This record gives sequence, C-alpha cells and structure tokens, in this order.
Amino acid sequence: MKASKVGGSAGFPVVRLRRLRRTPAIRDLLQETHLSVKDLVYPIFIQAGLSKREAIQSMPGIEKIPPTEITEEVRSVSELGIRGIILFGIPLRRDKRAESAFAADGVVQESIRKLRKQFGNRIAIITDVCLCQHTSHGHCGIVVRGKVDNDITLSTLAKVATSHAEAGADMVAPSAMMDGQVMAIRRGLDEVGFQDVAIIAYSAKQASSLYSPFREVSGTSPQFGDRSSYQMSFANPREAMREIELDIQEGADIIMIKPALPCLDLIYHTKQSTNLPVCAFSVSGEYAMIRAAANRGLIDEDSVMAEYLISIKRAGADMIITYHAKKMAALLSE
Repeated sequence: MKASKVGGSAGFPVVRLRRLRRTPAIRDLLQETHLSVKDLVYPIFIQAGLSKREAIQSMPGIEKIPPTEITEEVRSVSELGIRGIILFGIPLRRDKRAESAFAADGVVQESIRKLRKQFGNRIAIITDVCLCQHTSHGHCGIVVRGKVDNDITLSTLAKVATSHAEAGADMVAPSAMMDGQVMAIRRGLDEVGFQDVAIIAYSAKQASSLYSPFREVSGTSPQFGDRSSYQMSFANPREAMREIELDIQEGADIIMIKPALPCLDLIYHTKQSTNLPVCAFSVSGEYAMIRAAANRGLIDEDSVMAEYLISIKRAGADMIITYHAKKMAALLSE
C-alpha cells in the first residue's frame, strides 16, 4: 500500500490516531510542544516610596512591590526555577523630560543593583525602557508642541538604557515604539562599553486595549490623545513584519511581540522568517481576563493558563513574559 505524502500512511480504517491517545503515558511520550519553567519571565512592578506591598485590584495575585522587598520577591521567583524577570518602575516624580527614567538613584536602577549583589548571574535581569511611567503627560516619548517627537525621544531612551546597563541589567527592552530606537540604544550602549548588554526589541507592539490594567497600575494613561500614532494597528500584519525586519537591521538581539494571544500569527511568521529568538508578552489584560473568569467559576484557571501558554510556545515563542509565570512554574513542578 502506497504511503500518502500528508500522513505517511493510508487512512482509516488502517490508521486510527486514537491508538496514540489511549493512555496518559502514550500521550506524554508523543507530546509535540513542551513548556518549561525556563521559558518563563516574570514581570515585577516596583514603586518608589511604597512602604508595603499593594494588591492590584484588576490583577488579582499581582502586587506592587516596595524597593525594600524586591530581593524577597525575586528570591521567591528564583526558588520556583524561573530564570528571568522584567522590571517596571513607578517613580515618585514625573516631569515633561522623564528625568526620573535615567536617574542613577531611580527605582529601577537601585533595584537592579540590589538584585545583582544578591543573586549574581543566577537571574537574568531585563528592564523595560520607556518613558510613559516617568512623563507627566503619560506618553512614551518627549512631547514637543503637542506631539510626541520621535527623534528627540531617541537620545532619552538611549540614556535610560545606558543607566540600566550601568546598574547591572543583562537585557534592555525598549517599548516606546519610536522609529530608530533599537539603533539609538545599541549605539548608546556600545559607546560606553556595554556591548554585551542585549536588546529585546518590542518590535510588534500593538495599540491594544489589553494594556488597560497595566496603565491603571503604573498610572500611564495619556493625558491627551492616545498612542495610535506610534504603537501599531493590530489589523496590519505586514506592517508588523516590516517593524520586525527594521529592528533586526538596527541590531535587535531578540524580537518581542505584544500582546501574545491575539498575535499568534505574528509569532509564527516571525519564527519562520528569522533565526533570532522570539519573545511573546502575555499582557496584563490577558492575565486579568483569565483571573476574572476563574474567580467567577466559569473556567478552571490552571487548565486554561496551561493551554494558553502552550499555544504561545507552539506558535514559536522561545520566551514568554507572563504574569502567570509563578503559578505556571508551580504547576510544572508538580
């Protein structure tokens, strides 16, 4: 009997795929996509001036961490086997020039130093490089005459990235979606001797409604307009691929796509078109929806979380930033 090109054999009744699904042991042997705790990166909010942990109402189980407790928080992450964290800082002061973003004593910079001293190289420290948490108007760039000025913003982003590298960051992740930001940061890092600090480029960052919980936590909703003039339309996959190609040309080491589940097609196409590692960011709104449905008894959170994250891995992600990282790591260890 001649084998078919599609399945390598004849069809039913000679072939019965249920034979390969009969028992848990067989299913485990033949599982094609495997999620590991080493694939997970945990996001952490650090807030300057905070005296104790503060629960986030829209994201049950996630807290804002005071700088005094950042070491304890990362220790709990490390004990679960998670090897990477990404830091988001909430400063005491904000201004038009986002000066707190690159201050040597900024909340992110001080936290990096504490973590590097405590954990050495056992944890990969990633930092978000953006201005929205630090500007008084909430936009991701410097505003000139009522508009975000792309080119003026580039030098500020380079200063922020350099300040994180000086503190000890392993990777910087520019999320402002300014044209040329990867090139500006790469040049800025190289000029002061940080050639080994990697750039995770937020290359295809959609203008998504799924960021709402994050904006509530960090106080980054724009005071005027929105971010559609610099973040991408989620309806434009070809434009997303152009963004990715340009970031690769500018020197990106890892490509990030955000949000994750609505962009599985982009994750897949990126994985097929480049040899660079692909990072997916499962954002605050994705986490909040799962938690809200679980809290109402509509879904089983562990099952949905696992299916969700494995689908992101299946699409091609090498790394997944997720607020579910600690919970998923605990589940994987069982």
